[in-house]
Amino acid sequence: MPELTVVDAAPLGVFGGTFDPVHLGHLRLAEEAADALGLVKVRWVPAGQPALRQTPKVSPAQRLEMVRLAIAGNPRFELDACEVEAAQPSYTVPTLERLRLPNTCGAARPIVLLVGADAFSGMVGWHRWTSLFDLAHVAVAHRPGFPIVAASLPPALADTYRERYSEDPGVLRAAPGGRIVSFAMTQLDISATKVRALLSQGLSTRYLVPDSSAAYIAAHQLYSEN
Repeated sequence: MPELTVVDAAPLGVFGGTFDPVHLGHLRLAEEAADALGLVKVRWVPAGQPALRQTPKVSPAQRLEMVRLAIAGNPRFELDACEVEAAQPSYTVPTLERLRLPNTCGAARPIVLLVGADAFSGMVGWHRWTSLFDLAHVAVAHRPGFPIVAASLPPALADTYRERYSEDPGVLRAAPGGRIVSFAMTQLDISATKVRALLSQGLSTRYLVPDSSAAYIAAHQLYSEN
């Protein structure tokens, strides 16, 4: 993986997930995060073996390739294959610790972990979740008009949210990590579960999945029950 060239204090977004398969909702989240938060790049990190989900039906290498095809041509996106190549369960904190090594992002670069509102609300179940803020900021994508409400979060996470939240994304430049911000993203009723269900029935996923990824799925007959 090439070393990230540090040119200023612009933060780097990190977007991890199973991407089973990657779809247009993922792409819009990453694109709108880059705009809203002033991210210099968004680094996509497909999980090799998701720790908190069932084992995907397609291989890690296939999910990695679908992401590679989906983000090709966008200069703000880059791919991190290390979790797939590691062939072991993927956890967010160890991933961030790896990114903090001198030969990758280093200790000083602001890193912003991108998560959806549902994933954020379940963060207390993550491996070593309180250590996240020693390594990165967290940016939460939410529906327009429906901001994150601390009272709706689990108590421990609500306290952390109140302590660390800022309405100003400019705080992301001021430190390598430690803050929580949020941003509204265009609401798209797309999920990987829905995409897999359509594919299993032989139905079209056009306008839900990037054309390049859809072509790969078709060529390899992924998610088909036939």
